[in-house]
Amino acid sequence: MFLGLRTVVYHVDDLGKAKKWYTEVLGVEPYFDEPFYVGFDIGGFELGLHPRSEGIHKGNNVAVYWGVAKIDPAYSRLLAMGAEENEPVRDVGGDIKVATFLDPFGNLLGIIENPHFRKG
Repeated sequence: MFLGLRTVVYHVDDLGKAKKWYTEVLGVEPYFDEPFYVGFDIGGFELGLHPRSEGIHKGNNVAVYWGVAKIDPAYSRLLAMGAEENEPVRDVGGDIKVATFLDPFGNLLGIIENPHFRKG
């Protein structure tokens, strides 16, 4: 039985560079930091960075959306930090707004402003 989102793992070519970039983007240090995996605890969910790239096809085959309080400043900040726009901010109804980017490592990164989800 599924219990809900727990971990999202991005495969990266340069683990050190990815760790530095995500530390800046997320504003927290990783809670797990090893040469084979780096994990960040973000509001009780995990963003993992994995250095394995063989057999992995990067791109837009999976969309994972991370909650943000206000999408416009988050959108601007990600662009300023080197993320590439994939889809601009759009209202998908019910006061919910989403946008997607490609991180500097080729992974799809989504953000969502959803006032219907509880905070925290």
